[in-house]
Amino acid sequence: MEKMVGFIGVGNMGGALLESMAKGDESIRFIANDLNKTRLEQLKKNYGIRVADDVNKVVSLSDYIILAVKPQHCDSVLDSIKGVFDSMVSRKKILISIVAGLPISYFKSILGPDAKIIRTMPNTPAMVGEGMTILCYDDLITDEEKEFVKKLFSYAGLVEELNENLMNQVIALTGSSPAYVFMLIEAMADAAVQSGIPRNLSYRLAAQTVLGSAKMVLETGKHPGELKDMVCSPAGTTIEAVAALEREGFRNAIITAMGECTRRAKEIGKRNR
Repeated sequence: MEKMVGFIGVGNMGGALLESMAKGDESIRFIANDLNKTRLEQLKKNYGIRVADDVNKVVSLSDYIILAVKPQHCDSVLDSIKGVFDSMVSRKKILISIVAGLPISYFKSILGPDAKIIRTMPNTPAMVGEGMTILCYDDLITDEEKEFVKKLFSYAGLVEELNENLMNQVIALTGSSPAYVFMLIEAMADAAVQSGIPRNLSYRLAAQTVLGSAKMVLETGKHPGELKDMVCSPAGTTIEAVAALEREGFRNAIITAMGECTRRAKEIGKRNR
């Protein structure tokens, strides 16, 4: 039976997921609502999605509803769609949240204990089909529904499951971490430009090196430390660079940043009902 997947919000993250999913499976129908009408029309033209005038229409017509709005807007959106979720027919629908920091219990506190909720944490590399999405489910989700959602998000990249008590921690590892990597690429390119290499070439060289290094970790199964050691020849250039990074607190800066990211995610969850 043909499924309808609805999107409430098609900003950077929601839009990236919708594009990947629409390209990945033409048998699934999509409907979306967003304040940005230009973006909606663009998605309609490129992928044939249906555009909804309001969020209640998205919910009423969809089997799976992906909530892709900022945490501060969740209360008003959920209050708006609560009436639709109160019907017996809508109890079969599944709300999939990609909102950082908000637990499954938060959504049930508004939509009711019988509402079926899946919490996810995707990331922006979904835009190029190389995303990393983490999933956790409430007890009402069936195995068949889990498999459909895994397949849906797999069009945007890799998918893993995790206990919900670790979802705030994983935000720092996968959700926010592309920003750290972009900063690394930018810093590497700046240093290359300083040494005389053209800017655009510097970005390409740095980005490809990061891409290849990540692929080595995934495909060889070797520990990152072992792969690092393979590059560090005795008295060579790389070990000098590694020593400089250690002196400047490179690893500690990353660990501290991830800790702050997790702290903020927990704070967002506590501030919402």
